Amino acid sequence: MRWLTNLRLPASQPEGPPGGPPGGQDPQRRWRIGLDDAERIALVQPLDPGSRAAGDDWGGNWLSPAGIDLQINGGLGLAFPELSQADLPRLEQLLEQLWRDGVEAICPTLVTCAVAPLRQALTVLAEARRRHRPGRCRLLGAHLEGPFLAPARRGAHPVQHLCEPSLAALQERIGGFGGGPEADIALMTLAPELAGSAPVIAALRAMEVVVSLGHSAATEAEAAAAYTAGVGMLTHVFNAMPDMHRRAPGPVAAALLRSDVALGLIADGVHVAPAMAVLVQRLAPEQVVIVSDALAPYGLAEGQHRWDERILTVRDGSCRLEDGTLAGVTLPLLEGVVRLARWSGQPGQAIAAATLLPRGLMGGSARAETALLGMALADTLRWRAGEAGLSWQRSA
Repeated sequence: MRWLTNLRLPASQPEGPPGGPPGGQDPQRRWRIGLDDAERIALVQPLDPGSRAAGDDWGGNWLSPAGIDLQINGGLGLAFPELSQADLPRLEQLLEQLWRDGVEAICPTLVTCAVAPLRQALTVLAEARRRHRPGRCRLLGAHLEGPFLAPARRGAHPVQHLCEPSLAALQERIGGFGGGPEADIALMTLAPELAGSAPVIAALRAMEVVVSLGHSAATEAEAAAAYTAGVGMLTHVFNAMPDMHRRAPGPVAAALLRSDVALGLIADGVHVAPAMAVLVQRLAPEQVVIVSDALAPYGLAEGQHRWDERILTVRDGSCRLEDGTLAGVTLPLLEGVVRLARWSGQPGQAIAAATLLPRGLMGGSARAETALLGMALADTLRWRAGEAGLSWQRSA
């Protein structure tokens, strides 16, 4: 067995002095990893303070699984809601690009569109999922962002395709498709305050679909009721929803008062100010999940690009419609990790937010020491913190 030693594992708790949080993992603790003959992780063992265990010395670098992106709308010019069978080769190129960008799996996100293109896209994604091979990012179930959204909070979603929530409307869109992380649909964003949303939420939860509050005008009380009913996430926290106000706390405050609602964070510094991103992670370290919200121009040059019938302008990684509406980004998921680590000074915590916590939301382990077991070392990431900030590479 080959050993790697003196490495750190990311954790959702902030890094502090030795001893760590009572009852929790010490983020400063050093570990060693045992690799079997196939270079797969067979053992993950903590080191005693001051231990000089034999093995390849990692000098305190972090080891993590690759990233999981729960909200990405396309890339290399492809918009997921527009997929056809002819797009499969380019979709596979995008999955290879994402793998090179350190992403292990995605929930391909389908923004609000007509019924026929939605069902066609789900069919194409199912075919691409069956064609998976090593060296490509895996396709988890899709993230349906809409159409049950509040019109006043729709952002860049086309108003003509929004509709009121109902079981009939849900069946029309996803009837015949399966739910769950490894099935056709893993996640759905809706506005839970809309009339008719309660039975839709119940039906989605029965399908093992994670339901996320987003593009919503929900009050604190409406959001709290939705979380109790099974809504387990916020889509791009603070964006397309009421802000926290001292007299109107809104859905974000309602989520922060719980421990079972994930907070999807676009960590570009534009969608959410750096100080607010750090504050939210300090308040809810085990709930913040970094997402990219990348659009079709991901992987392409900046400038103007088509998005359905509209024009997107990409500048400094941000995408805006012609009227100035912020629509998304073209930044890689792990760039969000690098930025959040720079703002917070907590690299291990930032790494966990893109690699471990989304894994937990999709039914896996959110603890590095268990999530890493059985993984090929070549599929993991090695992170270094230097003067230029946090950086990553494949571990082998």
